[in-house]
Amino acid sequence: MGLFLHEESQEENIGNLYRLYCSRRFCSSTPTLFNSGTLHSQLSSCYLYKVDDSIESIMQRGIAENAYLSKWAGGLGGSWTAVRGTGGHIHGTNGESQGVIPFLKLHNDQLCAVNQGGKRKGSGCAYLETWHNDIFDFLELRKNTGDERRRTHDMNTANWIPDLFMKRMEARKNWTLFRSSDVADLHDLYGKAFEDRYMEYEALGEEGKIFSENIPAIDLWKAMLKMIFETGHPWITFKDPCNVRSPQDHCGVIHSSNLCTEITLNTGPEETAVCNLGSVVLENHLTEQGEIDHEKLRETISIAVRALDNVIDINFYPTEAAACSNRRHRPIGMGVMGLQNSLYRKGISFASESAVEFNDEFMEAIAYYAYEASCDLAAERGTYESYEGSKWSRGILPPDTVDLLEEQRGMKIDVPRGGKMDWAPLRKKIARHGMRNSNVLAIAPTATISNIMGSSPCIEPHYKNLFVKSNLSGDFVILNQFLVRDLKARDLWDSEMCSKLKYHDGELGEIEEIPADIKEKYITAFGIPFRYFVDAAARRQKWIDQSQSVNLFLAEPDLKALSHMYRAAWSQGLKTTYYLRTLGASRIEKSTIDVKKEVRGVVGTYREAVAKTAEARACEIGNGDECEACQ
Repeated sequence: MGLFLHEESQEENIGNLYRLYCSRRFCSSTPTLFNSGTLHSQLSSCYLYKVDDSIESIMQRGIAENAYLSKWAGGLGGSWTAVRGTGGHIHGTNGESQGVIPFLKLHNDQLCAVNQGGKRKGSGCAYLETWHNDIFDFLELRKNTGDERRRTHDMNTANWIPDLFMKRMEARKNWTLFRSSDVADLHDLYGKAFEDRYMEYEALGEEGKIFSENIPAIDLWKAMLKMIFETGHPWITFKDPCNVRSPQDHCGVIHSSNLCTEITLNTGPEETAVCNLGSVVLENHLTEQGEIDHEKLRETISIAVRALDNVIDINFYPTEAAACSNRRHRPIGMGVMGLQNSLYRKGISFASESAVEFNDEFMEAIAYYAYEASCDLAAERGTYESYEGSKWSRGILPPDTVDLLEEQRGMKIDVPRGGKMDWAPLRKKIARHGMRNSNVLAIAPTATISNIMGSSPCIEPHYKNLFVKSNLSGDFVILNQFLVRDLKARDLWDSEMCSKLKYHDGELGEIEEIPADIKEKYITAFGIPFRYFVDAAARRQKWIDQSQSVNLFLAEPDLKALSHMYRAAWSQGLKTTYYLRTLGASRIEKSTIDVKKEVRGVVGTYREAVAKTAEARACEIGNGDECEACQ
């Protein structure tokens, strides 16, 4: 009701959205669900900011304004690259800078001091570009050893990597580190312009006119991979795909992503980017035969985009910079959940070419109807303020930008172009009416709202077929109901099968009675080769104007495999990646199991396993430090 309070035909629109909720076709993000209609209707999921190289900007934007945003439960993601590196000259005092690390420590402590509305600790992610001379100290911020004054255990970190670094690393060439105060424009450049200017600064460094430090690019790459495997941070995100493919390249620069790496919006001195999220439940838009129900999907997206656009006008903005940005550009982030459940319904394994093709197909359909819905709103309400000059106004749609990235990078992007739908009518419609929103699509994690919808999280495979999940409410046993259904259909489900499933931590490979086709269909996250994650993400990214929270999985500690995985993500044009998931040391407590005996029953066995020990976790994912705003 709150989302349509200011509309003329309130009852019809309220009824439409309610119908989507209760039939589990769409769900808004948790801030929108929790705060609509309250005195402080803070409905946005995430905020992006940029800190400039002055004590005023550091303390005002990086500390004070972030405190205001964190107070109202906003997840924070921001760029700290402009802050001069260690040893930089301070003109005002004729002193020497201590670099960016001490200020990141301040930000870390601010996130703890000003929590999210008194409900959970603040969540933030700091981004640093790869040429910053504090990069090695930045990589170690999450380590559990070393000087605690230079550690940020409560804050996430992410690498903001230009294409030139990846090309230098691939070619085994050197890389140069700079103090950002000496190369002030580098952070605002991307593509060929960045490469040309970077090499000019390298020449100045060789002449001794500015500070520079030359290192083998492969050594820095190995340090990045070592840290992400040891600590899960900093995440790997790519600057040039985000900017080259941005619809808003005419009026600013993307300096970082957000806390969950799915938002890619411009930031600057006057603008703190804001995004409002919601997700379509994919599995509930399939026919009985497992095909996409286009008519149903189009209707869902039309209603959902309208609701998301309304959030911008009724939202409570904690800072003026956030209000300015959101009202000027009107970005929204429509996502998707239920991919794994959809593949189960289609009878397709996640680790298959058919699944990769399905990712391409459903994302094209969602993109088409979402962009169409924003265009229809523009015809009704007018375009967003900064529309003129955007890629939309120039007739360049997101799928067209893969070629732009290939041209700027000077390397082939190995992603199949085109799709199954006719985009010509939509192109004409956008040329005629414009767009209501600068950005429309972003795939957020949806870990919380997928529970509400009874779906599988966003674009994730099932982690295990049986595992224990922990959140603020306690421990919950998650059992794959699709698997149970298929086992029952073949008369294979009984108490002994339940015990075997528990004994093998939800994995099917060593259970002889289970047929090969079921094992293939229910392969779990750590059994899926990484190329299927990357290939599917690249197919989706082709259609998305922002990005996606792409978790990657690695069962064994293998630096070479890790390198291949992230290099593949870059070479196929992904904008960002999120968590690297690795297998933990703990397992479900098995002392209650005798796989040769009958057990008391499924529920009793599960409860016994959970209650037996505090260590009763099945390779628990995450440590509860993710921002739930995007969920």
